[in-house]
Amino acid sequence: MIGAIIARRAIRDAFSALDQHNLSRFMSAWKDDGVFIYPGDISASGSFEGKSAVEGWFRNFFYQFPKIHFDIQDICVKSIFAVTGSNVVSVHWNIELTNRAGRKG
Repeated sequence: MIGAIIARRAIRDAFSALDQHNLSRFMSAWKDDGVFIYPGDISASGSFEGKSAVEGWFRNFFYQFPKIHFDIQDICVKSIFAVTGSNVVSVHWNIELTNRAGRKG
């Protein structure tokens, strides 16, 4: 159970960093072989493997959307007892965005 608590706290901190456009704080939790998957069939979609690829995706995301707010709905942790920092975590969120033209979505 302690592993799930640690993972959830780390996830909330990471999403707080995203809200603040603090890419270095967000990326500090990623392992070199981390994978980020953005679902769908748009230009931003795909599987981004490796810390530098993930960082590049989020750098572009910040550029496109200068105002971001994540509202976390659920955090699922695969191994509730893992405390070594190696786990699988899935996050369900809602997001409010404002693009560079001031358009909200």
